[in-house]
Amino acid sequence: MTEYDLIIVGGGPIGLACAIEAQKKNLRYLIIEKGAIVNSIFNYPLYMTFFSTAERLEIGDIPFNCLAPKPGRQEALEYYRNIHRYFNFNINLFEKVSEVKKQEDKSFKIVTDKNIYSCKNVIIATGFYDIPINMNIKGEELPKVRHYYKEAHEYAFRNVLVVGANNSSVDAALECWRKGANVTMVIRKNEINNRVKYWVKPDIENRIAEGSIKAYFESNLTEVRESEVEINTPDGKITIKNDFVLALTGYKPDLRFLENMGIELSNDELKIPTYNPETMETNVKGLFLAGVVCGGMQTHKWFIENSRIHANMIVDCITK
Repeated sequence: MTEYDLIIVGGGPIGLACAIEAQKKNLRYLIIEKGAIVNSIFNYPLYMTFFSTAERLEIGDIPFNCLAPKPGRQEALEYYRNIHRYFNFNINLFEKVSEVKKQEDKSFKIVTDKNIYSCKNVIIATGFYDIPINMNIKGEELPKVRHYYKEAHEYAFRNVLVVGANNSSVDAALECWRKGANVTMVIRKNEINNRVKYWVKPDIENRIAEGSIKAYFESNLTEVRESEVEINTPDGKITIKNDFVLALTGYKPDLRFLENMGIELSNDELKIPTYNPETMETNVKGLFLAGVVCGGMQTHKWFIENSRIHANMIVDCITK
């Protein structure tokens, strides 16, 4: 069995950035990714546009050329595929890690659905897109309820309820409405989220103001039935016709996976993992965090552009 200096769990942009730094220092490394390369970006909506400009998504000092002011999903996938072609990463795709365990000799045993590996150091760069935050209401298990949104065509000419007021909810509401859906939004607060992309926020607000998209503010979805939904509004409970529910209520990292490795989480609702902000090493020596996963439930704290530096910090710590 090959003994690696470093195994990187997660083949997203930050996992790839870590591999680039490992290559520079001639470390024996392996990336293990449960899906396709940059799998989270692959699962984004087809026509999603990034908030960031192209240069802020760059890794490995390789330019990200983009004609539009903001790159879209397709351009990002092309860029990161080219990054792999350039660096020729040692990466296993469609292989899921089930266990990371520190051994008595201080090495790590990595168990996947295909193999067992041994290494001196581990980086967890798994992001947060795998586990939807459930609404925990009656009828949420129905097939008409979707926690992920890909494109609008399926919802054309149907009664669609969108839950939430963040970027994914707003994008879905606008795209479905433009494809002919009758769109209603249920929003827990009294306004559209301030983190919504600045060029999109006026669009959704204007569509709501003119009545093209119906929005219930300070409201909650309380039950989903086969052909209708129940909403608790400030004026009382209402029932409306419904064909699909897009419950785009956010996502969270696999906190149990982190805890099973021995990583300590904060006792509050944020569940922030313990790590040294100068090295990104957790309370388990030799086990590091990189990227969005560092924020626990604060999934808006870390992005590609502000966590690229984790790669250099971690590999410097390992090689020192």
